[in-house]
Amino acid sequence: MSALLFGAAACGLGGLSLRYPWWRRAAAADKPRILMYHMISEPRAGARFNGLRVNPAMFARQLRWLSQQGWRSFTVSELLAQGERLPPRAYAITFDDGYADNLSQALPVLRQYGCKATLYLVVERFGRDWSVLRKAHHNEGELQREAKLSDTQVEALLASGCIELGSHSLTHANFLQLDTLAARHELMASKQALEERFGVPVRSFAWPFGLYRAEQVALAAEAGYRSAVTTREGVESPGSWQPLELKRVKISGKDGWLDFRLRLRCGRRGWS
Repeated sequence: MSALLFGAAACGLGGLSLRYPWWRRAAAADKPRILMYHMISEPRAGARFNGLRVNPAMFARQLRWLSQQGWRSFTVSELLAQGERLPPRAYAITFDDGYADNLSQALPVLRQYGCKATLYLVVERFGRDWSVLRKAHHNEGELQREAKLSDTQVEALLASGCIELGSHSLTHANFLQLDTLAARHELMASKQALEERFGVPVRSFAWPFGLYRAEQVALAAEAGYRSAVTTREGVESPGSWQPLELKRVKISGKDGWLDFRLRLRCGRRGWS
């Protein structure tokens, strides 16, 4: 019986060690963290995309801890501009898509802790269920029904001085499904539309779903983007950055406090 108990305990500890990798070497503090968020909102019972919904109280706790630990906030473009001159413990907050809670829930917390963020905005964000472009069975319309930022609300975010505006394409397209002409249009037309509508430079791009082909990276440079973020998890030193294929640290609404701490420490999910 004792052997069985010992075996069960060992399996349990092994599972915890995969989930919470205390044994993994921490990424160096001079490797900036680019944090990926979508919504700052309460989870919804039975919803498919609760991983995209970070609880507002958890978001406030995360930013409070970062501030207390001496982490310094930058926009993505500021990270790229400073590069190897960045101080240790530099990080950038990013918001993908353009959800209304980025203004109502996230902005007050950003202001409270003196943080900045880069908002990657879909130009044609209303009435679209873009999740089906990645997986056809994601057809419940959940993200289509989620409240999106109006242009007036985007203006309020930009007026705060906390927000850099980036492009997340015209339609949140799946770039793996696009030919060269269509990909170029999504990249160039979205940048032009955002700059004309909001009167600010748009220098950074977020690949929708994190999906793209290698040859499309050159199209992003051709469109005038100086940086682009992916959904690949990890952190890197500025000297080794691929500016149009930057890794991020996914912050999930399904994770607890220890998950967040370990993601900041290692740059990725515990067991990956």
